[in-house]
Amino acid sequence: MLSETSPLVHEWTTLQNNYEQVERNSLLIRLVSAVLFVACLVLPLDAVIPIAVMVLLWVQEGIFRTGQSRLGDRLLRVEQMMRQASPQVAYACQLHTEWQAGRPGVAGLLAEYAKSMLKPTVAFHYAVLALLSLGAAVTR
Repeated sequence: MLSETSPLVHEWTTLQNNYEQVERNSLLIRLVSAVLFVACLVLPLDAVIPIAVMVLLWVQEGIFRTGQSRLGDRLLRVEQMMRQASPQVAYACQLHTEWQAGRPGVAGLLAEYAKSMLKPTVAFHYAVLALLSLGAAVTR
């Protein structure tokens, strides 16, 4: 049985906290993009600049979400080990080793970023704001 001081329990807690921090950071990025959208409506800005910044924020969230996905993968492995309640806890605290071993090359990393960016829960927000910004700019 694993105690609260077990390395697996400690790792799971740390990973879970980091996973949730990414979620909060992503929400902050979305808030910034929403504020930028409102600024586009209020200020006489050319639509190209705000849309470019929104795309940049979208890419940044995709990068955050890729990291979060990796944390989630490790969380699942830790949870599996916790279920097994093995006395050998040498599997704990291997996040960076696994991350480095599983990291793809540049093309693979860009594909991971794009995959995270295109998830409906990420893309919908940015697509709507970009379209609304474009519509506001056209009607000026």
